[in-house]
Amino acid sequence: MSLLSDNVIPGNQGRVFGTNAKLKGDLEKIKKKLLALDGIDKVKINSDSFPKEFIVHTRKLVRVKDIEEIVKSIGFHAIPKEDLEI
Repeated sequence: MSLLSDNVIPGNQGRVFGTNAKLKGDLEKIKKKLLALDGIDKVKINSDSFPKEFIVHTRKLVRVKDIEEIVKSIGFHAIPKEDLEI
């Protein structure tokens, strides 16, 4: 547990999350809900990968736990991928 593993850090790379959502409509729901969270600038969906992924870009620190809870509230999971080297 650290600043890097517990939060999405502002910057160009963002944070990658895997999800069990499969349908485009479900992925768009996740994106819409996350964009409503204070501090999130952009959510990019990678629907070509398996499992599906989305990348969250922020303008301030956003807790990973908050992202996981929002996605869970609509019936899916969000699992952060390994930390990127900076």
